[in-house]
Amino acid sequence: MTSNELCKLCLGFSGAVADCPFENGDAIALRHKENKKWFGLITQQKKGLCINLKCEPSKADFWRSVYPDSVTAGWHMNKRHWISAYPNLALPLCDLQEMICDSFHLTSTISPHKKSKTKGRKNSP
Repeated sequence: MTSNELCKLCLGFSGAVADCPFENGDAIALRHKENKKWFGLITQQKKGLCINLKCEPSKADFWRSVYPDSVTAGWHMNKRHWISAYPNLALPLCDLQEMICDSFHLTSTISPHKKSKTKGRKNSP
């Protein structure tokens, strides 16, 4: 899989956009058009093509145990809530797609916990 193929796979979600937020242009950030939150970051690492994805901690533990060579703690991200997946290291496409889908949905809206914190607040004049 190439970086462009991986990017195209991620842009299949409605409202997904890609940009290059860093000066060197080596990384592709995958974002939600509406809230601008990242759901993925495509980079080249020593192990090859890599995508950082948001992941629930228990599921991250699961993926790392099933694919110890292909899924690691998120490179340059919060190690509890992000994983790094290496699509060209024996990672089945169906599982990669599930990881991307989960990341997209985890970052698409404000969590119910955050909504409840702001629900009773009034706007200042």
